[in-house]
Amino acid sequence: MTAALRIPNRTARQLWLSVNGLGSAPIGPVDPGATIRDLGFVQLDTIQVVSRAHHHILWSRNQNYREPMLDGLLARDRAVFEHFTHDASVLPMDFLPMWQRQFRRMKDKVSRSSWYGKHLDQDHLGHIKRRISDEGPLSTHDFDTKIEGKREMWKRPPHKICLDYLWYAGELATCHREGFTKFYDLAERVFPAHLRKREVADQAQIDWLCNAALDRIGIGTLGEIRKFWDAADVPEVAGWAERHRASLVPVEVQSADGVWTKAFAAPDIEDRIAAASPATSRLRILNPFDPAIRDRARLKRLFGYDYTVEMFVPAAKRQWGYYVYPLLEGDRLVGRIEVKADRVKGALTVQNLWWERGVKPTGPRMQKLESELVRLARLVGVDHVVWATHPA
Repeated sequence: MTAALRIPNRTARQLWLSVNGLGSAPIGPVDPGATIRDLGFVQLDTIQVVSRAHHHILWSRNQNYREPMLDGLLARDRAVFEHFTHDASVLPMDFLPMWQRQFRRMKDKVSRSSWYGKHLDQDHLGHIKRRISDEGPLSTHDFDTKIEGKREMWKRPPHKICLDYLWYAGELATCHREGFTKFYDLAERVFPAHLRKREVADQAQIDWLCNAALDRIGIGTLGEIRKFWDAADVPEVAGWAERHRASLVPVEVQSADGVWTKAFAAPDIEDRIAAASPATSRLRILNPFDPAIRDRARLKRLFGYDYTVEMFVPAAKRQWGYYVYPLLEGDRLVGRIEVKADRVKGALTVQNLWWERGVKPTGPRMQKLESELVRLARLVGVDHVVWATHPA
């Protein structure tokens, strides 16, 4: 048996930042469609403390990006579509043929759910589709069913549940957004016919999903490969691994604490290692939903950085704050910062700043942080940075 290739922690961090588009300076011509393709998908999120997650993620890869660019890819160019990976996400449109089984998986999952299932009245579903067919794209605000019983945070009116179900099933698609309000249209009026009608066998879709995931993470366990898209089941990923065993490279990856973990790597891993170079020394403010830090267990294993989002934690129980951004400098996560934008007042306010143990707020480091704050302010169209906490 061939001995596993051993990858030291520093090299593993460089490889991880490279596949996530964070190894080089975020400058040059901006092509958000290419960035989405390279990453595989970009997670959507409603929360806008500074800029919503999807915009912030794209900006972190190229700081010439501006928020309207993604809307143009979706609504004008039909270059991307929205659906569900591990969460609501935007994906390249030409991935659509490899997403057909995910539409079916999500349709079945939602149909079986007690939360959705009891609201999926066929007459109501038919009524919604007829209205959209006759009237064109509609949002949830164009329907008037009401929540029954006690109003609670997780409850949705029946029409919203039906719209979501039809979207999960691939019968409706997001055609555009106004602000963050989603407008639904019939899938056949959004998805290009040559992609929508292309048939790919389920096993071929699974193989594509697993190969594409490994290509985009470079190194991963079968669980990490599965969780990348969250569009295949454990036995399906195991079957892929068995079929492709000859091309998978066994590796051992050194964690930040020195422990070695077994995993698989992409077939070209040795070429990737040979081409690996130190990450840019630039300091970046990352979004909490950035793909590089989404898997908190892998984040801690590779970088020794313990991070949890706390927006759904009661305020009194938060260790850090409602929406706290990790700070990446080179190939180290050096701190975390709490900032908030006020677009009316034109200000980006630094509310809190914490450095990791052993990281000193030197003059050059603070200059890099202040420069990044100015760039972040520029993304959201505010013109000055205010420190509500002591910058050191």
